[in-house]
Amino acid sequence: MLKKYVVAQAASLKNFTDNACAQASFCFRTLLKNKEIRVNGQKVSKDVLLKKGDEVCYYLTEAQLLRKAFQTVYEDENVLVVDKESGVNSEAVFSALQERGECYFIHRLDRNTAGLMIFACSPKAEEELLSAFRTRKVEKIYHATVVGKMPSRHEILTAYLKKNEKTATVHVSSSPVGEKIITEYEVLSEGEDVSLLRVTLHTGKTHQIRAHLAFYGHPVVGDNKYGDESFNRARHATRQKLVAKTLRLKADGVLSYLSERAFCSSHEAE
Repeated sequence: MLKKYVVAQAASLKNFTDNACAQASFCFRTLLKNKEIRVNGQKVSKDVLLKKGDEVCYYLTEAQLLRKAFQTVYEDENVLVVDKESGVNSEAVFSALQERGECYFIHRLDRNTAGLMIFACSPKAEEELLSAFRTRKVEKIYHATVVGKMPSRHEILTAYLKKNEKTATVHVSSSPVGEKIITEYEVLSEGEDVSLLRVTLHTGKTHQIRAHLAFYGHPVVGDNKYGDESFNRARHATRQKLVAKTLRLKADGVLSYLSERAFCSSHEAE
């Protein structure tokens, strides 16, 4: 089955695929090996550079096409809430939703974080949702399985986070360098060498949960960027155990009917 796209800006085929077609990104290496990707009508067998205006076609089997990148949790004329799978770029979810109709990108989740995302379906809803995220009228609760046992059952952590654009990572420290971050956790359960946490973001910065908990000495299990590599290898943990579990709006205006309504992900961080 054919999926066809036009490139909007220069990118590698791999990066374009990750952001445009989740189903193709799941099996990218297989598609290249079998020459099931064509760029401007030519079969390709390796990652290539794309330029604006190039046409990219993916020839997917029915099984490949049916692999889900997300599930719809709630939909009306103003908003769409989805439950994203781990291993899917937020941009690929947006690309798929755009194929269905009018849609506006509001926020993102890391590729390997599963869970809830909300999109706007109208300009007015987009304006209101962006304002709600900017003014912290959106409550985001995460579940995370971390290495070790926490020193207390509940704590509000503060630190400072600074981005490194070259490495696409962030650095967290106790010194006032960068932006202040506030991360609250509550222990839900404990195992022999891991803890399941309920995490509330009081600030929403890039990689905040993963980097802040790692700085605190309890990295997310399976995190390949800030995590404990030896622990992950021993546990065969290749995907981070972090889920955007609950999303609650404190909205007014056109979205007032959703005020205080909570949406919940079916994914588990355990």
